[in-house]
Amino acid sequence: MNTIKIKVCSGCESSFNCGDISAENKCWCNDFPPIFNLSEGGDCLCPDCFKEACEDKIDAYVETLTPQKALKNKALFLPKQEKLIEGIDYYIENGNYVFKAWFHLKRGTCCENDCRHCPY
Repeated sequence: MNTIKIKVCSGCESSFNCGDISAENKCWCNDFPPIFNLSEGGDCLCPDCFKEACEDKIDAYVETLTPQKALKNKALFLPKQEKLIEGIDYYIENGNYVFKAWFHLKRGTCCENDCRHCPY
């Protein structure tokens, strides 16, 4: 049985659906990297605010990395996610996909293609 709740975003105060909304019985937020602890405060965020919070947290983490630290980074140890998320894993520039550091960190190695955002 699907359980959908209507919640109010603690960031922007808009209403949104939260809960099991798909055949796989998982919430939309499960498509995002599991990088938040429940103790980090606040109630659920809407999809836009949650994505922005993920981008901010990932960008702050990436700024702390050196090529040496990137080899054993946190992204390697998170559950693998199949869906790529624009703004977190990549952005589009002149019609081309440009992969961000988070995408490279999840892969775990340098591909030797001189990628713009390679953390290695």
